Amino acid sequence: MDTAPQNAGLTLLPLARQSIDLALRGGDGAIPDELPWLRLPGACRVSLTLAGNNRGTALSHAPSRPLGEDVAANAVAAALRDPRHAPLSLAELSSVALEVALFAQWTRIAEGSEAAMLAQLCPGEDAVFFRYGRHRSMFLPEQWSQYAQPDEFIAHLKYRAGLPPDFWDAGIELARSRVHVWHE
Repeated sequence: MDTAPQNAGLTLLPLARQSIDLALRGGDGAIPDELPWLRLPGACRVSLTLAGNNRGTALSHAPSRPLGEDVAANAVAAALRDPRHAPLSLAELSSVALEVALFAQWTRIAEGSEAAMLAQLCPGEDAVFFRYGRHRSMFLPEQWSQYAQPDEFIAHLKYRAGLPPDFWDAGIELARSRVHVWHE
C-alpha cells in the first residue's frame, strides 16, 4: 500500500472485475505491466456485494506475491471459492459491486494483558487481525463504527473467530494495519 498511488482504486477495481470475468469465461488474464507498483509485493482483500449482501470475500494477510496478482487471485477466489456462497455466475457479475482493501504492513501488537493490547489500537483507523491457534478473524477500520469501545470490537473479533467474546489467553496475537479501501 505504501507504494501504490492514492488513485490506485482506478486500476485495482477494474483489474478485479476483469479477472473475475475472465475466470468465469474460462480464460486467464495478464496483469498490466506498465504500472511498476503492481509488481511490488502487496496484500489485499476483495469483497463482492449483491443487493447489499456479501456475495464473496477473499484476502491475503501478508504480501506474498505481486499486488496485481494478489488482487486478481483474491477477486477470483471471492467470486468462485468463498465456502459461504455458491460460485458467482456470469449473469450475476454485472449486478455485483466490488471493494478492494489494500493493506499496509501489518504490525504485531506487543504482547501483554488484554487491556494493554487494546490500549495500542487506534479506533477507526486500524484494521485488526486476531489469531489464536487455528482461530482467525479480521475487521477493517469502518467496522469500528459498530462498536462503542475497543473491548467490544475485540469481543466481536473473538466471536467471529469462533471463540467466546470473553475469552483471553496469553497466546492471542493481534496485529494492526492501516488500509485504503475503494468501492465501485
